[in-house]
Amino acid sequence: MYRQAPASVQAGEFQNRISGVLRGADGPIADVRITVTGEDFEGETTSGENGSWSIDVPQQGAYEVELDESTLPDGIELAEGQQNPRTVTFAGTTNVTTLFLFGEGIVTGTSNFLDTLVDRTVAGLSFGLLLALSAVGLSLIFGTTGLTNFAHGEMVTAGAVFAFGFAALGLPAFLAIVLAVLGGAALGFVQDAGLWKPLRQRGSGLIPMMIVSIGLALALRYIIQFNFGGATQQLPGAQGQMLNFGLISITRNNLTSLIVSLIAILLIAFLLLRTRIGKATRAVADNPALAAASGIDVDRVIRLVWVIGGALAALGGILWAYYRPGVSFNMGQQILLLIFAGVVLGGLGTVFGALLGSVIVGLFVEVSTIWLQADLKYVGALLIMILVLLFRPQGILGRRERIG
Repeated sequence: MYRQAPASVQAGEFQNRISGVLRGADGPIADVRITVTGEDFEGETTSGENGSWSIDVPQQGAYEVELDESTLPDGIELAEGQQNPRTVTFAGTTNVTTLFLFGEGIVTGTSNFLDTLVDRTVAGLSFGLLLALSAVGLSLIFGTTGLTNFAHGEMVTAGAVFAFGFAALGLPAFLAIVLAVLGGAALGFVQDAGLWKPLRQRGSGLIPMMIVSIGLALALRYIIQFNFGGATQQLPGAQGQMLNFGLISITRNNLTSLIVSLIAILLIAFLLLRTRIGKATRAVADNPALAAASGIDVDRVIRLVWVIGGALAALGGILWAYYRPGVSFNMGQQILLLIFAGVVLGGLGTVFGALLGSVIVGLFVEVSTIWLQADLKYVGALLIMILVLLFRPQGILGRRERIG
């Protein structure tokens, strides 16, 4: 039987992880034994001083997680209706979280439910902001060119793969990440210069260009798989330490992701609202022909948008790799529909709409796990997109337009 140290010690034996935090009305619950069985594996650990625990498992699949109630402190019991043992299943990520509620818990709305809600809300905000990085780039490209770029997910993947590659060369993690973001910007530049600008000059329609983007996505995905491999790899420092701030428990990586995402989005907002190139970009998005007649170099603006979109997608991919955690050849494909959901919800072509929509999607995905199985959390986000298309096709901040 595999046995792991307490959660405060990161074993990192395997690439897939089941984790959680035990917290009662009086704070974290330490020294509680957790066992995980399934897929010809059995592992055991105990919760750390901050209540967190994790067990690395050899492969994805269905596992049974059991909390040993005999190791709970006196006076602390599982909330009524809490399933123990319970089955958890990996759903496209390498990290699955399961939470046990104590006392009256979610049934009567006590502090256990409040703690869980706060944790899920913070996680959702972090996830929503990293989605927003990619969604803002996609929205900029759509706003200036009208192209629905299905290869945007592979630009997300490329950022994480670049970071892993540079780190594998022995470069410091920070330098590897900076170079990976620059690599994403270069990829955006090459795409526009080598493919999209020639197609625009030939007068290609938006639907043929969209089909080209689907083919490009498939080509890039399997080029990455051929060179990178099909296994999930870890970036330096992928298993972050759990931090506690009162009711909030968050990993160091997720906190860093939240801060970096917020700073990047504020910089993009400043660029669009306070600089000449930002005003030119908004002019091209509103009316390319009028912008060209006003002396704006439309091709130059579009090229810059592709560079910025590539850099933002690369940064989003790196943060997504830390959030999952792990780098895989199809990681961008896994969240592409969520990126589209954020863009559609906020309003196609509106940068701030993409930001708002992505945050709402991220919050819904994470908070919904309080009531839904983890396998269903992405379904709810896509259901939001369908409902928006039915009842408000222009999105929250989009403008109603007449067609025909």
